[in-house]
Amino acid sequence: MENYVINSEQPNQEENNQTAAVNSTLFSSNNGTDEYDKPNFIEYLNISNELPLKYAIPMYGYAMPLLLLVTIVANTLIVVVLSKKHMRTPTNAVLMAMALSDMFTLLFPAPWLFYMYTFGNHYKPLSPVGACYAWNVMNEVIPMLFHTASIWLTLALAVQRYIYVCHAPVARTWCTMPRVLKCICWISFLAFLHQFTRFFERQYEPVTITWRGQQNVTVCRVQFADWLQDKVTLNVYFIVYYSFRVIFVHVGPCISLVILNLLLFKAMREAQLKRDKLFKENRKSECKKLRDSNCTTLMLIVVVTVFLLTEIPLAVVTVLHIISSGITEILDYNIVNTLILFTNFFIIVSYPINFAIYCGMSRQFRETFKELFIRGTVQVTRRNGGSSKYSLVNGPRTCTNETVL
Repeated sequence: MENYVINSEQPNQEENNQTAAVNSTLFSSNNGTDEYDKPNFIEYLNISNELPLKYAIPMYGYAMPLLLLVTIVANTLIVVVLSKKHMRTPTNAVLMAMALSDMFTLLFPAPWLFYMYTFGNHYKPLSPVGACYAWNVMNEVIPMLFHTASIWLTLALAVQRYIYVCHAPVARTWCTMPRVLKCICWISFLAFLHQFTRFFERQYEPVTITWRGQQNVTVCRVQFADWLQDKVTLNVYFIVYYSFRVIFVHVGPCISLVILNLLLFKAMREAQLKRDKLFKENRKSECKKLRDSNCTTLMLIVVVTVFLLTEIPLAVVTVLHIISSGITEILDYNIVNTLILFTNFFIIVSYPINFAIYCGMSRQFRETFKELFIRGTVQVTRRNGGSSKYSLVNGPRTCTNETVL
């Protein structure tokens, strides 16, 4: 999730664009007590103008607690079901990592969203310095880290399925459990590396102002870190950061997922024609394998499609933001902030949907869930040294160790 926020009270357009790029909202106060500030001007952290409150309060203040509860329950159930021994496969490992990433994307900012919007503290200046830093890290940096990991995991899932369907012999080598686990670890590490500098890009200092008639109110003055301004420069930093993000986090993965979805759909149609031919030839065993494979492919196409429906709008806004900040101003950020609010909210709404997809399209997931939480202990017949013949996608394992519906 991303927030591009601009405040009309900034001194000039260059500062506006920089503020938009790092998502902070700064308010001014007529107080000339600090030598670093312009006369009678202090910038301090307050989020009242970060998002349009007429939408943010109902969405983040009232709907968010319910969404958080549903997301935690749904994604925890996914993790519990997929972590069972007989469900451990390369595909299910990626699906479990996706569920954890989505849950943590919402879990970290949730306490601050409750404090600001549910309990109505959004209008207050944030302090002390530790709280300001925690707000930045928990509401912006860590959620973006996990959301980036979720995007790359979804792409890995689509690539993995494409290999299974279109290049089955290669899957024996590349889609093994150890390689998939390494891929998940690398994705997590690279997502952290991508966000690492954001933990240190801003610094906060306590200052006192007169606020709503109250004297000596402590607030957080926020500014870019010295290393960023003096050694790297803001222009270089944000050009590199957002160029990478546009290419490798938003636009690149979305385009790749659209292409992979089309290729998988085409392969599924071809398999269906082949299945019809086998059915006429009364080759029931091969016909069943193709049907099972198509069901698995269809389920993962649905998962990727739901992801794309929420991510493509964010990718478009990100590109427009880069153009507006770096090339020519084309955006009204009052409108953009509203659009980003709704886009982020729909991304959050999509988090529990995968649980419904798995329950609706995977009989084995449903049966394992029922046996765990309704009937009691899972009793699954094991063959070949204790491994199950079933997995999330319901059916026998193939020679590539992939599972099918």
